[in-house]
Amino acid sequence: MSIRFTAQARRGMVALAVAAGLALGAAGCGSGGGDDKKPDTSASASKSSGSDPSAQEGQDDPIAELRGSNGLSLQVTSAVRDSGGFVTVNGTLKNDSGSAVTVPSALRGDETEIIAHGRSLGGATLVDSKEKKRYYVLRDTEGRPLTTTGLSILKAGEAVSVFMQFPAPPASTTEVTLQLPTFSAATIKISG
Repeated sequence: MSIRFTAQARRGMVALAVAAGLALGAAGCGSGGGDDKKPDTSASASKSSGSDPSAQEGQDDPIAELRGSNGLSLQVTSAVRDSGGFVTVNGTLKNDSGSAVTVPSALRGDETEIIAHGRSLGGATLVDSKEKKRYYVLRDTEGRPLTTTGLSILKAGEAVSVFMQFPAPPASTTEVTLQLPTFSAATIKISG
């Protein structure tokens, strides 16, 4: 009888540990969604500043444009330094051609860890000429790049919002060069 009781107790403890792990995992995944809302918060703050609304309010003017192959372009709309030591680059990947284009797999770079997670912008880098340093896209604990993923085919004229997150260069660095495989490079200003 004691063996049966011990087995039931073990199963109960395993079930409790699994439930706790799932709860912590769900809480961790849920907290990541708040980071996606940061740009919306700053956008609403600028709307309430008393400025006159314009016809393009809500649309960010590009601070740089990178041209790629087959009619692809990346319009960079912001590069924001946050207090956590990161720089987040936001933009729009657009197909300017008249036909559907497959997003090149070269954009993900050639690192084995990033390749394992599918198509992304994991090959992007920021180059700080002043400090002579290159910053690569950050990765999470499982090796996934902190960029837009799942990019495959863009229809003619289709545009997709994208982001890339990098370690922040020193505060004295305000301009960096954004490089993306198969695209031209562009100098961008970091705000924040």
